[in-house]
Amino acid sequence: PLGREQMLDDRARFSKPVTELNEPLSNEERNLLSVAYKNVVGARRSSWRVISSIEQKTSADGNEKKIEMVRAYREKIEKELEAVCQDVLSLLDNYLIKNCSETQYESKVFYLKMKGDYYRYLAEVATGEKRATVVESSEKAYSEAHEISKEHMQPTHPIRA
Repeated sequence: PLGREQMLDDRARFSKPVTELNEPLSNEERNLLSVAYKNVVGARRSSWRVISSIEQKTSADGNEKKIEMVRAYREKIEKELEAVCQDVLSLLDNYLIKNCSETQYESKVFYLKMKGDYYRYLAEVATGEKRATVVESSEKAYSEAHEISKEHMQPTHPIRA
């Protein structure tokens, strides 16, 4: 049987072609896409936090072989996390946000908030100049979502930023 993580990966993988049809997603499709990728990236983020904690404890022990194994595993998780985030960001920029009509405020705000989230996830594992760049991209997406929602959505709207 498939493991939970594999099923989540499959759900995200099957969502991608629907997104690439270049047609607006229904609210249900939009939510399914969001949940599928959030679960995939959530598993990686959780693993990364655990392994980073183990790495810090292992560094104190001074066992070089163990330190290197833990570091290699953390880097593997980072690469997976970055790949999923880049995949989502690509879908958002190349299809979802781009294909929102001028009056699809709710969808545009939803996607921009999602974009901010995925840049934030990248920031959690990035360092130095790369971190500064993804933090800036995250803030820009959240800010744009906030401006659109402020202008076109009720203050009580559940998606409003």
